Amino acid sequence: MKKLLLGATFAALSSPVLADTFTTIGSQPLSELWVNPGFYSYHFQRDKGFDDTNPGLGVEYRFTSVASATAGRFHNSDRRMSNYAGIYYQPWALGPLRLGAVIGGFNGYPKMRDGGWFLAAIPVASIEYQRVGVNFAIVPTYKERLHGAFSVQLKFKLM
Repeated sequence: MKKLLLGATFAALSSPVLADTFTTIGSQPLSELWVNPGFYSYHFQRDKGFDDTNPGLGVEYRFTSVASATAGRFHNSDRRMSNYAGIYYQPWALGPLRLGAVIGGFNGYPKMRDGGWFLAAIPVASIEYQRVGVNFAIVPTYKERLHGAFSVQLKFKLM
């Protein structure tokens, strides 16, 4: 059964229709500065009482068409302050969505390294139109230390 499921999944992903849908974004120099007011996170463990609203202030500097640097501070799901710094790498597109991951350092989660810094890689999709954009992320659950969520981040382009 497992081989059949994997075979069907591979066949679907390699179909001409789906293959034509995904495109690789060419890397071109850019200079865009985006700001965001934090996140909204829909936690997978709804019974744990996590704070879904994660207000804060963040910046994203897109220096190429596929990469940007990001940093910020926000009120996390454990009701503590967190800082982050990282790099978005999004080399694929699905229609208007950019697809990839953000890799970076985070702190402020009391059950993860006693609130200290740790590294994480988080899958992301972004959509942007003129001066407004949205980042979507799937934050995986990690033991009882980090809480999985579907996260949405509204952003605004300054330049």
